[in-house]
Order: sequence, then structure tokens, then C-alpha cells
Amino acid sequence: MPNSCGCQSVPVLHTDRLTIRPWRDDDAPRLLDILGRPEVMRWLGDGEPKPLQDLDEALAKIARFRERSATPPLGGWAVEVTGTGVVAGSVLLLTLPNAEAGEVEIGWWLHPDSQGRGYAREAADAVLADGFAHGLTEIHALTHTDNHPSMGVCRRLGMRDLGVVEKWYSGPSQLFRITAAEHAARG
Repeated sequence: MPNSCGCQSVPVLHTDRLTIRPWRDDDAPRLLDILGRPEVMRWLGDGEPKPLQDLDEALAKIARFRERSATPPLGGWAVEVTGTGVVAGSVLLLTLPNAEAGEVEIGWWLHPDSQGRGYAREAADAVLADGFAHGLTEIHALTHTDNHPSMGVCRRLGMRDLGVVEKWYSGPSQLFRITAAEHAARG
């Protein structure tokens, strides 16, 4: 059932410092500011980075997040700093492209003004817990092979480095994975 933001009813997650919530249309200017930056987009997806160009593209991206978030625990959410209301970035839990067995990946991206504060790890840890609570048994993370900050987040999350793969995306990716049991053991 849609709520006041026009999104499907999905749970909002809270951490000590963050609120992980559906993207809203009024977030479009901030989303454009984040995904309009080549230094952010260089780490996302395959091929040449394609930064967002205008608010219409940002609104279309928000609509895609809503579609992808219709079936929990999968989706893409805004990561809002609870004390300020500023959207720091996003965290995603999606089926990998060309998944043979429904493999799910977690991902994140932040505005440069929000990087280096532990927000990616904190948001991802909450989404991992939610995914496992919904019955997922393992979750993957794939990074560009030279994206050392994201690899560090994966390690801090307790994800195991399984090496370089060329499976789900067009080029090589560094593959990390964590199981529900491994996540639970971290406490």
C-alpha cells in the first residue's frame, strides 16, 4: 500500500546515527548532487560513468528505487543522518544481474561530504541484518578491483574476500560474501 511519499510500505530501519528509509521525490536535488558527481559514479555499475544530468533523471531514479523496494528485503533506500535530516547517500540490497541462483548483493554510495564517518558500514550492517531476518542465507558485495574504501567497508562488515570474479558484471569485480550465521556470530 502506498504511503504519503507514494512509496510502498516498507520498514524504516534505524541505527544509532542513521535512518534508512524510502527515497522521496523531495530528495531529488540531493540525489542529483550525489549521482551527478563523476567521483561517485566512477564506482557504480559497468562501463563509463553516467552521472545524472538533471532533476528529471533524479526523479526517474527515485521511481526505480521505489519499484525495486516493493518486495522486502530487496530495495534501494536513502541513508539519512538522523540528527540533521541530510541524506548521506544510499544503501541497496538487490538481486545480482544475471543471477543464476537468485544471488543478492549489498551496495552503498555516499556524497563526498558524508564519506569517512562510518555511515556506509553502519547502514550496510543494518540492511544485512534485515536481509537475514527476512530469510536470506548469504549476501554478496562486489566492488571495482581498485575501490579500496568499499573493500574496507566489506571487511569491517565481516565479509570474506573471495577474490576477483568476472561473473555478474562485464568486467572484473572483487567479490565478498557473508552468511547469516557469520553475521549472527559477529553479535
